[in-house]
Amino acid sequence: MDNKIGASKETIEELDEGENHENLKKVEAALFISGKFLSLQELVGLTNINPLILRKLLEKLEEKYSKENTSIEIIRKSDLWKMDVAKDYMDITNRLATGEAEFTKAEQETLAVIAYKQPVKQSVIIKIRGNKAYDHIKKFKEIGLLRAKKIGHTYELDLSQEFFDYFSLTKKEQLNN
Repeated sequence: MDNKIGASKETIEELDEGENHENLKKVEAALFISGKFLSLQELVGLTNINPLILRKLLEKLEEKYSKENTSIEIIRKSDLWKMDVAKDYMDITNRLATGEAEFTKAEQETLAVIAYKQPVKQSVIIKIRGNKAYDHIKKFKEIGLLRAKKIGHTYELDLSQEFFDYFSLTKKEQLNN
């Protein structure tokens, strides 16, 4: 039966499917070009897609890239998404990569100090790197690169397995065996 605008149910479904396919391309393009983790709010702002629909599209993309035999993957950390090269191909892209890094120079320096001194108290990192390091540490914890354990009035920071996976490194304990 036709609806008020004279379109059949099949036609409406085809239009919806076409719109979803176009929206999927928008999300894929945004993830591809960003080169960093994006929040749902950032993706909504970039694509103008309803957050509920956007979540479904992100799930479709995750499924698409996990099923296909490809060198690209969709990485999800909490409510952040990123398109990246699969771990097996990171060495190639690391040699080619230029331009803006995912982390600022200050963030990289903070992470390097933590990696060198781990396990280390957050208060020590703040003394070394300054108050901006609070923001850096928060970001690293949110994306899973650091673990923080409450000790007194501060936290003890150390690198998570995600850190080693992210940078395609072997964990320290594995090196000693």
